[in-house]
Amino acid sequence: MPSARLTVDPAFAIGAVRRKLFGGFVEHLGRHVYDGIYEPGHESADAEGFRTDVIDLVKELGVDTIRYPGGNFVSGFRWEDSVGPVEERPRRLDLAWHSTETNEVGLHEFSSWLEKVGSDLMMAVNLGTRGTLEAIDLLEYSNIRSGTELSDRRVANGRAEPFDVRMWCLGNEMDGPWQLGHRSADDYGKIASQAAKGMRQLDPSIELVVCGSSSAHMPTFGEWERVVLGHTYDDVDLISCHAYYEEKNGDVDSFLASAVDMDGFIETVVATADHVGAVRGSKKKIDISFDEWNVWYIDRFHGVDKIEGIDNWPVAPRLLEDVYSVLDAVVFGNLMISLLKHADRVASASLAQLVNVIAPIMTEPGGPAWRQTTFFPFSITSRLAQGVALQVKLDAPTHETAVYGEVPLVDAVATHDAEAGRSALFLVNRSRTEAIEVSVDVSALGEVSVLETHTLADDDITAKNTLEDRERVAPQPNDTATVSHGTLTVTLPPVSWSAVSLG
Repeated sequence: MPSARLTVDPAFAIGAVRRKLFGGFVEHLGRHVYDGIYEPGHESADAEGFRTDVIDLVKELGVDTIRYPGGNFVSGFRWEDSVGPVEERPRRLDLAWHSTETNEVGLHEFSSWLEKVGSDLMMAVNLGTRGTLEAIDLLEYSNIRSGTELSDRRVANGRAEPFDVRMWCLGNEMDGPWQLGHRSADDYGKIASQAAKGMRQLDPSIELVVCGSSSAHMPTFGEWERVVLGHTYDDVDLISCHAYYEEKNGDVDSFLASAVDMDGFIETVVATADHVGAVRGSKKKIDISFDEWNVWYIDRFHGVDKIEGIDNWPVAPRLLEDVYSVLDAVVFGNLMISLLKHADRVASASLAQLVNVIAPIMTEPGGPAWRQTTFFPFSITSRLAQGVALQVKLDAPTHETAVYGEVPLVDAVATHDAEAGRSALFLVNRSRTEAIEVSVDVSALGEVSVLETHTLADDDITAKNTLEDRERVAPQPNDTATVSHGTLTVTLPPVSWSAVSLG
């Protein structure tokens, strides 16, 4: 059996594990909102029409901050449509997803849902078809207590206390030609700087996220970040990264190594941001908001699911409802490891998305809600990853991949909570054929024992949880994990994600 070695030592701190790292993303897209979180006729619906079975699963998932209302949707969104009496709200055409938006769920309703699930709001403003004035208006409506036309309108609409939104995204994927209002880096940087300055004049305490590249494979990647930050460095706190991964052409080995690409993406953006800061002579550091990430089979959307036609604008169509396998969940868990490995600079991350749309939670209208395979790495990591993230000094066998070259067969990260006296280790085995025994030096943690273990693996790596078989896949305890004389040993099955809690 191949073997790997690593060390867990609190002296090897990367940075604090910020809870916003375990964020989510809700976009008005497909069945995410309607027939997803909101279904008034469902037997589990509460008085506001929200499915309580979905609320329970979102709480279990452990998401901290949720980005809303898009996504591509936001670049054509008029926020005023989403407030006021529901029966008076206009129906609008959503050009991003070729659908009809009823505006039945808007800012007030979504904020109420967030209170039910225990998450904070991360608001995106429209800098595609709108601009600085509309962004300031939305901020005033949301964060000023009373005494102005917009704040008093919020009060009249039933919300006496401000929403007090702390984190704001300055548009979405403005580097993408598919985006309404797509601009060059120079033009976007100028409007983002203007909007940021105006918003800070109203509320200096907010956090602002400027759009970085929508992919590390965009032709403008790197130069986009440099130019945009050249305009906005003094105005913003974070720059966004977006990344989606899928298995292509049956290349499982490269797919399993997707986190290598995420690592490089983060490190390149950090280097670019720090270069801009150095040129400016600034001591300020720009952090990363990785506010869209997931496994997404985007080629399927372009191939069969795309809605077209001048008279075809459905409400809440079934879009992007990927059904995830064990293989997908292992890659997903490895992406979470990458985010933790960069906890010093990744201050926030948003899993895209939460319900039905490339989501860890699925629902059926009038029927059940269930956990996809990707639900488990997120919920377990969110619960166990506390304190600070640690480098693990990994020594592992490697293999060759077509896309990423030579990569380690094992990837791992650890966290340590000194106050609670607990640590956690998260690992993946990228080998398709062989189990790997991992030896972990935990002597620096003192006397510890194994508190809990979880391994997600299956003899059939294509196994999925579906409406017909909602509990086909679930993590199992890993009984191979033992601690003796300061060494933890654990065996990782082929194509697996594991978590070990120590204390």
